[in-house]
Amino acid sequence: MWKKIFILFSIIQLSVLPGEEVARKVQFPVMGTVAAFDFTGEAEDMPELFAAGKSCFEKVTAIANLHKVDSELSRLNATADQKPFICSPELYRLLQDARRAWIDSNGAFDISAKPLMDLWGFYRKHRRSLPQAEDIAGVLRKVGLEKVKFNDELRSVYFTVKGMQLDLGGIAKGYAVDRAAESVQKKLSRGIIDLGGNLRLFDHSCRSRRVGIRDPLDGGRLAGVITVGNGAVSTSGGYEKFVTYNNKRYCHIIDPASGLPAEKFLSVTAVTANAVDADWMSTAVFVRGSVLAQNLIKKYPGTEFYIYKESEKLPGWELIHVKQPYF
Repeated sequence: MWKKIFILFSIIQLSVLPGEEVARKVQFPVMGTVAAFDFTGEAEDMPELFAAGKSCFEKVTAIANLHKVDSELSRLNATADQKPFICSPELYRLLQDARRAWIDSNGAFDISAKPLMDLWGFYRKHRRSLPQAEDIAGVLRKVGLEKVKFNDELRSVYFTVKGMQLDLGGIAKGYAVDRAAESVQKKLSRGIIDLGGNLRLFDHSCRSRRVGIRDPLDGGRLAGVITVGNGAVSTSGGYEKFVTYNNKRYCHIIDPASGLPAEKFLSVTAVTANAVDADWMSTAVFVRGSVLAQNLIKKYPGTEFYIYKESEKLPGWELIHVKQPYF
């Protein structure tokens, strides 16, 4: 799932004394997108910390990449409707986060929606004809995390319906960002981890930074700038990944209840404590809207949502900002 957020910062590199803190940044391709680390800490630690963070991304890629038949998720999808699949601790930890997301979103976020993604042609980025109602109804029989049996003691997964498959694209990047943060933040005074727009910001002095949210109707502009201290930011939108049929774009974010692409909103930005939660929350609220957003800010204190929709009065967008009230 493609996320796009702009982080606003400037870095000045100077010669330093041994033990003095420096700011360093590195970028590299991974998980089908571009990752960036912006770390402040002791210079001698930087190579080790960059390598540790990158290693976390590579581990998640190895287990969750649907485009490789030998990834752990691909092997699970190939056999879990025949017999329980025993997961590695890493994959099962990620699946536990996805199960929690499904429960807390009342099913709006559902990793079992892969058959619908296949039907709509989002992996191929095109299809010859629009899916018919009977096609969608047939595929929906294979969708629903309630149809998956999890055995926490054995770390096993079993599909009770033949043809079911999982897609972790809406949560794996956020999970990888949190794993990278866990591996590096104790040795840094501050840092930004950016994986395709999934951000995790940390600062031991609790200073805030400015994060720009992309204009959903004009990719070259910002819709707004928010201030974030220690926390995570993620945006879901339909403006970069879609299929086109008869000159109409259909967003890649599917409502797992109806089997149809979500169309009510332009983009949703979630701000919360952890990147894994920001990742799935932005998708779930894109599907269900401000009612779900209100429920989530009650369950996850400090969470905020910026929901952009087409304006009903003027050309352009309007913003719905959902946050906990001040008393």
